[in-house]
This record gives sequence, structure tokens and C-alpha cells, in this order.
Amino acid sequence: AGGMKSLRFICAEALVSNTEFARQSLGSVAHNLFPLLFKASYLLERGEVIHDLVENWPLVDLHMGKLLGKTADYPEDLSHRTCSVCLESCLTGLRDYVLHPPSPYTKRLKVVDLTGIKDVEVQSCACKKPLGRWARTQLLAKLCLELLLHPHRGQPGPGAAAMSVDVLVDLFVTERNYELVVQALLTRRSCPLKIRCVALRADSLALHKFLYVVRLTDPSALRKLEVVHNVRLEMEHLEALLSSLRFPRLASLTLPARTFNVRRLTAAGEPVLAAIGEKLSEMTHLTELSMAFSILTGRVRKLLSPLKTPLKALDVSNCSLNHADMAYLANSLHSNHLEVLDLSGHNIPDLYPSTFFKLLSHSSSVLRSLILEECNIQDSHVNMLIFGLSPCRKLQEFKFLGNPLSSEALKHLFRFFCELPMLKNVEFPVPRDCYPMGTTYPIDDANLCNFNRQKYDSVAEELKGILLQANREGVQASTPLFGSYDAAVEETNNELGTYLMRSFKETLEKFTNSLKELSL
Repeated sequence: AGGMKSLRFICAEALVSNTEFARQSLGSVAHNLFPLLFKASYLLERGEVIHDLVENWPLVDLHMGKLLGKTADYPEDLSHRTCSVCLESCLTGLRDYVLHPPSPYTKRLKVVDLTGIKDVEVQSCACKKPLGRWARTQLLAKLCLELLLHPHRGQPGPGAAAMSVDVLVDLFVTERNYELVVQALLTRRSCPLKIRCVALRADSLALHKFLYVVRLTDPSALRKLEVVHNVRLEMEHLEALLSSLRFPRLASLTLPARTFNVRRLTAAGEPVLAAIGEKLSEMTHLTELSMAFSILTGRVRKLLSPLKTPLKALDVSNCSLNHADMAYLANSLHSNHLEVLDLSGHNIPDLYPSTFFKLLSHSSSVLRSLILEECNIQDSHVNMLIFGLSPCRKLQEFKFLGNPLSSEALKHLFRFFCELPMLKNVEFPVPRDCYPMGTTYPIDDANLCNFNRQKYDSVAEELKGILLQANREGVQASTPLFGSYDAAVEETNNELGTYLMRSFKETLEKFTNSLKELSL
């Protein structure tokens, strides 16, 4: 499926196909063949063999991304398979490696890197059951605590007294697994499996719990921090966090909606904003910053100009930017380095067309992903948009959902897309002429699906036909009405919904109590 297998790989598949024979033979297998057998077992979903391979791992490291990625023996990349059978077997094998260590003469496992696994929408493994990032966090924390309570841990095998394995991991913490993760992090010193958090995502979590878990992860090692959805982090909290902790290796920072709201900023609040800019400047590895749904009007320069490292990814969607903000971005040191840019929710053609196209021109040599959703791009702007995008020869992804464009304008755009050599993914809006007359933009959720589906399907076929005719069938074109797939949201959507309902109920109760007090 993914390329030619080597004879070595075919032999490895044959060996692991016979589970019992493979498990009995591991003692006589050369150490350098363990990675080959691991990938073959993963491909065939041989959980028991994976468990035994990891339990007897003879090498100094176990890097999931490298083991499952493209190899000379089998070019297909399996790192996007988050197969629960394989991953659970791998993690329980790791626990049993610690409980039943191999002889002291074999190489000692020192580092396990679980960060190379990618969560995707469609699972290509046979069981179709993924073990997502949240579930991996939960299972790893549970196994670490099991190790501490295991009755045989007091009588380790030879050479196991100094057993210590660093486990590099992307943690995903919510209210539901918070206690378990905290316990695992608090007891890390005593556990032979040392959780080393290199990326942290926090969602549906009380603010004080989020601040506590960040402290426990060892911020000095964090490379990525995502604070999303239901964490009520505001500007003052962010300033306090950045002042009390250092994040010297942080490369990517995602802040929750409404972290910044400059409309409620008093004169006393301005120094807080400046202090955040200064703290961000100390993060010399920071290249990705997302501040979606904040209100930053007129303050982008204050936040970003202190940065000494240019940003490669910037999300300022729905941030109420004004002309001064766009002018700063177009002329800043960031503009020549932006590979990913999201300016959704801004009326670009009316507010700042010239500065936007200047920004596009400066980033055109490196820009890979551009998102312009709900930007009021109309038919009359299409030629201008094509002119601005023409130099962006490295563009791989363009998303422009929610713009009032006609079927004819979309066809014109798609003919142009055929000329962008690296384009792989396009998310286009439902054509304006598929909606009832008088529909206003941006379209609210209630009316989003109220369009002529038959006409839309016909137009979508024509657009894909344009790509096919130009031999660009590799370009994925779609209209995900409610946004792109997000593995993390999908995995925790029940909890997310419950948290939102609870927050809504609390707000209603506060409002009702306030009304009662007023009536008294």
C-alpha cells in the first residue's frame, strides 16, 4: 500500500504472523532486528508480540516516530495509526520492562519517545479503534501509579535498582483525568518511568488546576503549550504565569479565547500587556503563537514587537484587528517568515486591502497555509485575491469558508488553484447562489445548513472536475461546514459539552441571583 517492502520486512511479517512462535523466538533475535519486528507487528496489529518486544527491548531508546515512520525496509509511514491494540500493548510492555528487566549485560533502555504519534480522523488499522492523546495520557499515568503500588517492585532483578526510563510525552489534561495525572507527576521521582512532558494541552479545567499542572510538568522542558476552550485564562493570569515560571524551550503557545480584551483595558492594565510582550521575548524558541478570539485592537505591536525570534505561525483570527495592527504585521520582522497565517473574521477587502497584500507579498516565499474564513471576500475581490496569491508558490493549504462567493467566482478561483504547484488542501464555502435570496453574512449556525444541496453537489463536482482536468486530483477540496476535524476535540467532546452546559447553568444562576438582589 505504501511502497515496496524489503525481503527483510517480508520475513519479519512472516515471523510475527505466528504470535506464539514469535514470542518464543525473541531471545535469539539479534538486537538490531527489534525495530524491524516492531514495525511489522504494528502493521499486522500483533499486540502480544509488541508487548514482548517492548518488555525485552535491548536498545538504549525507543522512538515511536522513528520506528513507525518511513524506513528503508517499508516506506509507509504508520505514525498516524493510533491503534489502541498496538499502543496499549506498547505501554503495558513498558511497564513490564520495568518490573522484569532484562539481564544487566544487555543495553539499558533510557528514553522512550511517544511524541511522534499523530492523531488523525480515519484509522487505517483493522480494529478501527484509536487510543487518542487524552487516552494515552490517562493510560500512562495509570501505569506509572500501578508501578509504585506493585508488590514485586521491592524485589527488582539484577541491575534494576537504578532503573530509570524517561518517557517523552504530549500530555492532554482535562477535569476528568486531572487527579490521575497530578498523582503521576507528584510521584515521578519515585517511579522508574519518568514522565517528561514536552507538550501540554489543557481543556475543560479550572484555572487553579491548570496553573498547578503546568508547574508540575517542569515548564523548563515544555516545547508546546495549548490552553484551549474552557480554561478561563485572562491577561492578568497569563502575566502572573509568565512572571512566576520560565519557559526557555517553548516553541508553540496557544491561548484560549478572550485571553486578551483591550476594550476593558485601563491605564493600569497597559503595563500588564507590555510585561507579557517582554516575557514572550524571553522565549527565544517561540515560533508559533495563537491568540484567536481575543480582542487585540491596536495592541498587536505592543505584544509582538519585543519578540527577538520571528514567528513562523500566527493565528489572530477574530481578534478585531485595525489598520495599525495590519500595518505593523506587514512591516514587521515576522512578515518574511510566516509559514502559517490565520486572519479569519476580519473584513479584509474593506478595512486594509493594501496592507494585507503587502503582508502576503512579504510572506509569499515561505507561506504554506493561509486561512481567510468569514473575511467578506466577494466576487469583485477575486481577481485581486488571485493577484495576491500568485507569488505564493509554496502554498499547500488555503481555507476560505464563510465568504459570500458565487459559483462562477469559485470556478475562477479553482482554475487558478491548478497553477499553485504545492497545493494539497482547499476548504471552500457553499456558493452564495445556493443559499436563499437575502441571506446575510456571516451566516449564523441556524441558517448554515439551509442551502440547496443538489445545486451545491453539482457545483462541487464541477470544481473537482476543474482539478481533474488539470491533473491535480491530489488536491483535496471540501466544505466542512462546522470547521476542520480536530482529534483532541473529537476525543473529549462529551466532556466539553458537559463543561459548557455547567458554565451556562452557573452564568444563569448568577444572573438570576443578581435580578433577585435588585428586586429586593
